[in-house]
Amino acid sequence: MHDVLDEVHRRWEAGETVGVGTVVATFSSAPRAPGAAMLVGGDGEAVGSVSGGCVEGAVYELAQQVIADGDPVLQRYGVSDDDAFAVGLTCGGIIDIFVERIDRDSMPDLPELVASVRDGRPVALVTTIEHSDAALRGRRMLVWPEEARGGLGSDRIDDAVLDDARGMLAGGRSGTLHYGPDGQRRGEGMSVFVNTFEPPPRMLVFGAIDFAAAMARMGAYLGYEVTVCDARPVFATTTRFPEADEVIVDWPHRYLKAEADAGRLDRRTVIAVLTHDPKFDVPVLEVALRLDVGYVGAMGSRRTHDDRLARLREAGLTDAELKRLASPIGLDLGARTPEETAVSIAAEIIALKWGGGGRRLTDVDGRIHTEQQR
Repeated sequence: MHDVLDEVHRRWEAGETVGVGTVVATFSSAPRAPGAAMLVGGDGEAVGSVSGGCVEGAVYELAQQVIADGDPVLQRYGVSDDDAFAVGLTCGGIIDIFVERIDRDSMPDLPELVASVRDGRPVALVTTIEHSDAALRGRRMLVWPEEARGGLGSDRIDDAVLDDARGMLAGGRSGTLHYGPDGQRRGEGMSVFVNTFEPPPRMLVFGAIDFAAAMARMGAYLGYEVTVCDARPVFATTTRFPEADEVIVDWPHRYLKAEADAGRLDRRTVIAVLTHDPKFDVPVLEVALRLDVGYVGAMGSRRTHDDRLARLREAGLTDAELKRLASPIGLDLGARTPEETAVSIAAEIIALKWGGGGRRLTDVDGRIHTEQQR
């Protein structure tokens, strides 16, 4: 619901009732990931998307029905055919969509969810999407790392789901969990969707050069919180990097170590070292390659790469640590300009995140989408 949360809240504050369809499970080449949502207002306006256009019309009608009668619906949409093109997925995948009504009475804790998201405090919205007891469908619980609010029907259910939801929240994953009717670890009769809301992943770009400006724009476009860092105040300015969330004047290795020590980096963090200068990039890479982050890449020629590796080995880095370095940075797209290079780097980050091979899809057989790697 992250993509429509602000609109849901705006209408909630105005006292309106809306229908929200959320992708809760996907199979094969589904177009949107779990958590993608579409809002349908009482005025007929639609905001957001659950399938990139394939089944929006059917979900729109279902949401209007849910607004009218208040009964939540879990609906599966599969491969389309000639007789059901309007309600099928042309991509050949399968998605489960949960459609529910949201207003002040049904979701009184919405302001707490919105406040947590805006403050960057990790929170999960847990919703019962399937239960043998119709009265429990649509029950919700807000879960934070240290507290919870609401309930799903019984203490046993809440205790079971709470532990699992916190595990998913810690890993930044959204998805559906299955239990017995009273929260039993084995059995059927109950499914809950854990929709996690956590701060955006960070992209740290070191080196205040034109390639960094293009990378900052690309990072912001992809949803990263972007930091550009350089020790030279004449180059590291907000004027040169308007798309960056922050521009830091500091030695890269010193800033990176401080951020790591403060616990502000995680496995989703990506680091792009674009300095081209050993006195900057070797010390920051010495720190970066020993951190548990998602990606570390460094720009430079083959000669620069070989020289950099030799310096890093002299600094004590192991072969296993050096193997984590993406250098020369990016995929082989034939990039020349800063903007093309930023696309190349972003493509490598995306490929590593999702397990893609970086080849042309027209040359690849089998599934287009793969399971998330981390």
